[in-house]
Amino acid sequence: MEEIEESWELRLYVAGSTQKSSAALSNLKKYCEAHLKGRYTIEVIDLMKNPQLAEGDQILAIPTLVRKVPEPIRKIIGDLSNEEKVLVGLDIRPRIEIEK
Repeated sequence: MEEIEESWELRLYVAGSTQKSSAALSNLKKYCEAHLKGRYTIEVIDLMKNPQLAEGDQILAIPTLVRKVPEPIRKIIGDLSNEEKVLVGLDIRPRIEIEK
């Protein structure tokens, strides 16, 4: 029987198209493609356009990444440049290639 892999719903809060916001999105996409390929969605919320949306996830700093699914909800603040910290923070187990 094939193992059913869970899907991931990620929400990235940014403020406009700053260098930090762009870096966070770029880093997030890179990690997701490496470790969650085909099993994730990323919703980008620009608080310059929709500031009222910050309240729902209690966003205090930006950029902030919120893992909505799988629960529990987790948050990571910053440009997501430290891959290990992001993977641990989101509880993503890196895919390990086993050499034979």
